[in-house]
Amino acid sequence: MIQENDNFTWPLLLPTLRSRCPVAATPPDSEPAERLDAVIISDIHLGSTNCQASALGELLQQILDGKLHTRRLIFNGDVFDSIDFRRLKKHHWKVLSLIRHLSDKMEVVWIAGNHDGPAEIVSNLLGVSVVGQYILTSGPRRILIVHGHQFDRFIQDHPVLTWLADCAYALLQKSDRSHYIARLAKRQSKVFLRCERKVRDGAVAMARHAKCDAVICGHTHHPVVEDEGPVRYYNSGCWTERPCHYLTIRQGVVTLAETSEILAVQEIESMPLARRAPQQSEPSSR
Repeated sequence: MIQENDNFTWPLLLPTLRSRCPVAATPPDSEPAERLDAVIISDIHLGSTNCQASALGELLQQILDGKLHTRRLIFNGDVFDSIDFRRLKKHHWKVLSLIRHLSDKMEVVWIAGNHDGPAEIVSNLLGVSVVGQYILTSGPRRILIVHGHQFDRFIQDHPVLTWLADCAYALLQKSDRSHYIARLAKRQSKVFLRCERKVRDGAVAMARHAKCDAVICGHTHHPVVEDEGPVRYYNSGCWTERPCHYLTIRQGVVTLAETSEILAVQEIESMPLARRAPQQSEPSSR
C-alpha cells in the first residue's frame, strides 16, 4: 500500500534511546470508521523561540489518547530548527517524548527537511524511519509527500540573505504575538512569492513524473489547498505562526485543519454536560 524512497537505517548510537519497531496496525475490520489514513505535520522548528510546542503537544496527546484516530503520523520536514539540543525547552522535549511514545503504537515517518540535520541522529533518538520522500496510497489516490526545500534554489544560492530574512521574520513575530504583521510581510514579499511558486511547480512536476495524483509539501510555512488540475497541490503550513496548521488524509481526501479546531474539541469535552452547546455538523473539507 505504501512505497518509501530514500529510506535510511542506521546502527544505534544512543543505547539508552533504543529504537523500537512500530506496533502492527489494527486490522481494518476492527478500526474505527472515522480513522484517518495519515496526519501530516511540518515545520515545527523545535528550538526556535516561535515554536508553538505546547499547541503541538496537545494535538499529539489527542492522537496518543485515541481521540484523533489515524493509522500513521508523518512529519514532513524541519521538526528541528537546528540540532543544537541546548536550545530545546521543557515543552520541546515533551513533544519529542510524545513522538517517541507514538512510534511504539503506530507508523511514524520523518521526511528530512533542510533544518533537521543528520538522519541517523533523528532515527536513533526517536525510533522512527527517516526518508527523503514518501508515497502514500489513500483510497484511489497516490500522494507524494516531500518537504520541498530541494526546489528552493534561493536558500542554496543566497544563504546570507536567507539568514537575514529569517532574523527579520522572527523579530516581527516577537513584536506582534498574533503574528499578523509577520504573515502580512511574508505574503507581500516578491522573493517569498517567487520561491513559493518554484516549490509548488517543482513538487507538481516531481509528482507527475512519479505518476501521483497529488503532492504535499512543507517548507514555505504557508498552508495551501489547490484541489484543481491533474496533480493537486497541498502545503501543511507550519507551527511557528498562529494559528498552526496540519493536514489529514482519509480515502484520498486531503483536508487542511488548524489548532483552534482540535483545541476547541478539547475545551468542549472538558465542559460540564449542562454547559455544552448543541453539536454542529462537521465542516466540509477545505
